[in-house]
Amino acid sequence: MTRKEVIVMAALIAALMVVTAIRFVQRRGLERAYAMVVEEGNRKISVNSAETSDLEALPGIGPALARRIIDYRQRCGGFRCLDELRQVRGIGVKLYERIIPYLEL
Repeated sequence: MTRKEVIVMAALIAALMVVTAIRFVQRRGLERAYAMVVEEGNRKISVNSAETSDLEALPGIGPALARRIIDYRQRCGGFRCLDELRQVRGIGVKLYERIIPYLEL
């Protein structure tokens, strides 16, 4: 590699690291902001009546996953327990642990 190629490669790696750090901070910031709202209002989202926008406000839940939660709820007649969320494709152990403090039946 030439010196110029090394400099370009280093610049690209640095830019990628900056973008990754910004995305991480944004996600953590949204999660903390939502946690503060929940704590202040002592409000939890009902997984059996939440709308898409309510679910999307949760950390790690985007439009597609919110839609899958609602589809599962409609198909199965609602959630009988919060653990049943694990049956929704895309909700693994880590995501479940992140969102469970904000949910109720």
